[in-house]
Amino acid sequence: MDAWREQLNKPLWIGILSFVAGLFIGLVVLGWWLWPVQWTDAGPDDLLIDYQEIYLRDAIDSYTLHQDAAVAQQRIAEVGENADTVLAEIQADPQTQNPQSIQAFIAFAGGESVAGVPTPTPGAVEEAPAGTTSAARRLLPWMCVITLLLAGALVAAFLLRNRSDSLRLPTLRKEAPPQPQYVEYPVATEEEPSLSRFMTTYQIGNDLYDDSFSVDSPSGEFLGECGVGVSETIGVGEPKRVTAFEVWLFDKNDIQTVTKVLMSQHAFEDETTRQRLAAKGEPVLAQPGQEMVLETQTLQLVARVVDMSYGSGPLPTDSFFDRMTLDLVVYPKS
Repeated sequence: MDAWREQLNKPLWIGILSFVAGLFIGLVVLGWWLWPVQWTDAGPDDLLIDYQEIYLRDAIDSYTLHQDAAVAQQRIAEVGENADTVLAEIQADPQTQNPQSIQAFIAFAGGESVAGVPTPTPGAVEEAPAGTTSAARRLLPWMCVITLLLAGALVAAFLLRNRSDSLRLPTLRKEAPPQPQYVEYPVATEEEPSLSRFMTTYQIGNDLYDDSFSVDSPSGEFLGECGVGVSETIGVGEPKRVTAFEVWLFDKNDIQTVTKVLMSQHAFEDETTRQRLAAKGEPVLAQPGQEMVLETQTLQLVARVVDMSYGSGPLPTDSFFDRMTLDLVVYPKS
């Protein structure tokens, strides 16, 4: 399951899945089910040129029988811009029709020759019901183009955002909103002066718990970061039950972030859970007074459990924390 989640977080897979989903929604849902294309009231101008020739041959026969010039003009106009070409082919190849009837049709319909066959004006075409194109048919191509442009813009924006994120430092953590749960101590002992000292507290119900602190030199130079966040939860529902925390140290002069996992009694004793969390960092059993030392190239973090308590409920005993307070002291590494 974790492997699938990692694959789905990659921009390439997200782009492919988004394209497939958009294609399914646009083609199947919108195109075939919700707004299917329905061809109605197609006019002679929508026909293939071979069928337009059949239509005009029938119009010539009708004109020969009824001698109605107005109807002949209307039927030529309904064929549209292909009328000159079709009439020229009919005149060149009369087949079983009388050439004189063809010539009379062209002449009485409003022209003296094939080249003079009147070109239908926009008004004449609009008056012909059979040549009317529905509004949905006219709008459909534009809707498709707009949808494709929007989809392309969304995919491009997503890829650019992920590209920007990938260029950041690999240890950059999400900034958490200010929380009045810690106090910074610029205190140092004379024997071993510290760079920074922080105290952070987790209380059950703080599902977004993720404290991070900047480590600076006495002159204000940025040296790195340290922090504590939720590593693993147990059970379902809210609030989340935290069974393990991640304590981490980032050194700007190092290429990696050092992490240790502070685990509950239940999680530490469960072989499967301990092995899974070991991939994130060295597992450490949470106990009052427990100290952890994290070292990078130029920094050293001493994290001490000041206070802790387990929650109670239907979950296994000592499986999740009700409260956890840690004291974080950062020293320069000699």
